[in-house]
Amino acid sequence: MRKNSIKNTRINTEVMHELGKIIMNDIKDPRVHPMTSVVKVEVAPDLKTCKAYISVLGSEKEKNDTLAGLKKAEGFIKRSLASAINLRNTPSIVFVLDNSIEYGVNMSKKIEEVMKQSEIHSENKEEE
Repeated sequence: MRKNSIKNTRINTEVMHELGKIIMNDIKDPRVHPMTSVVKVEVAPDLKTCKAYISVLGSEKEKNDTLAGLKKAEGFIKRSLASAINLRNTPSIVFVLDNSIEYGVNMSKKIEEVMKQSEIHSENKEEE
């Protein structure tokens, strides 16, 4: 199976969907922040490993705690994933912190600030 095949894309989507459900509903670890989402999943073509990119809306400490909690619950998550998805091999999951959503929000705020400043600057020029 090739990395970008239709089958691999379908497996990535299904694993991402199920991981999101498991993290939101089944994990009871208090370290896992409630605002945790699965952004992207990359399952290896041999179905042995999986990289799950997660995003946590919170402080740096909350992000690190969430990552530690997910790492600790990896066995439970793998068992839950195996029962939810019928695959030949259930992949071992490696959680990776993804800051792209936070980066996007910060960039949007900066763009809005620049737009407001340019509007104020253009209004001041019109008054002169």
